[in-house]
Amino acid sequence: MKIAIKLFLVVSFFALTSCFNKKKPNYQYFPNMYESVGYEAYAESDAFANGIEAQLPVEGTIHRGWTPYTFENSENGYQQAKKELQSPLVSNEENATKGKELYAIYCAVCHGNKGDGQGILAKREKFLGIPSYIDREITEGSVYHVIMYGRNAMGSHAGQINAKERWQVVQYVMELRKNLEK
Repeated sequence: MKIAIKLFLVVSFFALTSCFNKKKPNYQYFPNMYESVGYEAYAESDAFANGIEAQLPVEGTIHRGWTPYTFENSENGYQQAKKELQSPLVSNEENATKGKELYAIYCAVCHGNKGDGQGILAKREKFLGIPSYIDREITEGSVYHVIMYGRNAMGSHAGQINAKERWQVVQYVMELRKNLEK
């Protein structure tokens, strides 16, 4: 009986190990960990329903930290923003300095360093009729709305500066307007 058990164990051992390849295990728990699939960048994939493009975000969701701008791009939206929209930033030296830097980059070329509508493009007559800030009835909300969507010949600057930077520019524009009133 002992010999039969020993013989059975030896035969079982050889039977189990006869198909074993030391270079390639018989059973792999996570085969992609051993043999990773090489994907080509920007190649078509079955992972997305529409080919290489990423999926659209779930309806009604927004990016973390992003607040939607709820005023529509229309005259009514402009008037509503003019009345209701207020800057969330504290009026301080840091915001004023940053606003001045951004104004010099994005705004002064048309509106001038003083906000008088006499920027380099106006002087060269590339754009005519750029208003002085003193000539318009503007509020923080109306300035922000115009930066966000653009108005008349001015295009939107929402793609160039983020929300905080827009408010910093608004703060500086309102400061320029006060200086023009003097």
